[in-house]
Amino acid sequence: MNKEKPLSYNNKGDLTKGPVKQHLIRLTIPMTWGILAIISMQLVDTYYVSLLGTQHLAAISFTFPVTYMIFSLLLGFGIAMSSVAARLIGEKETDTLQRLVSHGLILVCLTGIMISILGILFHDFIFKAMGADGNMLSLIRDYMIVYLAGSTFLALLLVSNSAMRATGDTLTPALIIGGIALANIILDPLLIFGLFGFPRLELEGAAIATVLAHACGSFISLYVLHAHKKMVRLKNMMHFGLFGDSIRRLLFIAVPVGLTNSIQPFVNGVIIALLATYGSEAVAAFGVVTRIEAFVFVILMALSTGMAPIIGQNWGAKKFGRVHETLKLAMGFNVAWSLLVAIVLGLLAKPIAGLFSDDPTIIGHAALFFWIVPISYAFSNLMMGWASAFNAMGMPQRSFFMIVFKMLVLMVPAVYIGNWLGDIKGIFLAIALVSGASGTIFHIWSWRTCLAREKTIQEQPA
Repeated sequence: MNKEKPLSYNNKGDLTKGPVKQHLIRLTIPMTWGILAIISMQLVDTYYVSLLGTQHLAAISFTFPVTYMIFSLLLGFGIAMSSVAARLIGEKETDTLQRLVSHGLILVCLTGIMISILGILFHDFIFKAMGADGNMLSLIRDYMIVYLAGSTFLALLLVSNSAMRATGDTLTPALIIGGIALANIILDPLLIFGLFGFPRLELEGAAIATVLAHACGSFISLYVLHAHKKMVRLKNMMHFGLFGDSIRRLLFIAVPVGLTNSIQPFVNGVIIALLATYGSEAVAAFGVVTRIEAFVFVILMALSTGMAPIIGQNWGAKKFGRVHETLKLAMGFNVAWSLLVAIVLGLLAKPIAGLFSDDPTIIGHAALFFWIVPISYAFSNLMMGWASAFNAMGMPQRSFFMIVFKMLVLMVPAVYIGNWLGDIKGIFLAIALVSGASGTIFHIWSWRTCLAREKTIQEQPA
């Protein structure tokens, strides 16, 4: 059997040729750095804020579901951009690609402004519904108003970087995100604690550091997209007669993906509301464990993002064998890494939690989570890969169905039942049981759905 030869550097943007494994590794490694940088911003914020005390740590933990929901909605536009652009590259539609990217940036800029306005208007209502009141609500407001005001910068950053990744270039976006993370690491202590003559702004300072970093990153990304990638052209932006077509293509994926991605933080908000009845320590502990989970699964998020342009280009080119190979490699690694993480978190639960707090109650709640929930990781994380794959294939409805069924139909009732039967331990057991069962069932269903869709495409007349 002849092995495919590695591609020359100039042709690496064509993911329909060359060894799939090599492409997957090449795209995943830079994405790992990039996502690690994003997660590090959250971990750094959490660490520095934890030094201010339990109340401040609980306050920023309350913000996580909301900021994650905003990120998830905007990420839906990024995933849509990556999916549509990758398939246009596979179909050799260069003019359409430039027009769609240009119009997509206009759309996401307007979306970011709308999110800012609505978020500020409904701020108190949202966090009161999650169980925050009094001084806690005031602390949350210090962070969230600034974060909401800067949503447009995050929107432009996510979509412009996604357009670059569609070309097979994950290194440039990773370097940009790395620079953003470094800026945040430098600014955080200066603005939170008021070092070297800067004002002591505490939670507000953490938000300002994040927004400033996002703003710098968005400007750099737009410059690269225009000057180096040649994917943005002023003349394409002026094609308003085709603006509706561009928006239709993007929203077809962005809306279900954005809604799908926002379901997880919504359910986390429900869980936080339940945990809030047990005190601020329980909320703080959940904030810590969700940040740690995000950190340890950086490589799986990178793998899911990195395989998307490979699947998208090959799906567009109807090279389904390469799609299968990509999925098998990604899913196999997913299971192996999830098992390793479960073992490490189970053995080192208390020392890891102790890095973020010396409160024995917070450490105890966090350790309990790591002794229960990671059992389900090897099964539940398969859904992450399948969601990315279906989005890349232009079938976001499948991803939407999986997440809605798991999180809304199963998870929400389960955590309420778990809370009723077994308090905090019952909540964590419910999360593990639902995640493990749904991951297994939907993995089998997804393979069958993928094969059925391929057969339909192959039977269509040329």
